[in-house]
Amino acid sequence: MGIGSLWHWIIVLLIVLVLFGRGRISEMMGDFGKGISSFKKGLNETEETAAKAARIEAPAAAPVETPAAAPAEKTDGTGA
Repeated sequence: MGIGSLWHWIIVLLIVLVLFGRGRISEMMGDFGKGISSFKKGLNETEETAAKAARIEAPAAAPVETPAAAPAEKTDGTGA
């Protein structure tokens, strides 16, 4: 019979419906959905912009040649 009781949540839901009304809650959920859609659209635009920049910059970068590493000297473990 704590705060997670089904009856407690039903009473809270009824109070919220009385205070805000069904239309206001529906409007808030619609705005919430639009906000999420806008956020996802912004993320996709950012990823597309980054991908375009990577494609544009890739051919412009000159390959860097690194000198070959000298082979390591082998020792037989005797110290000589």
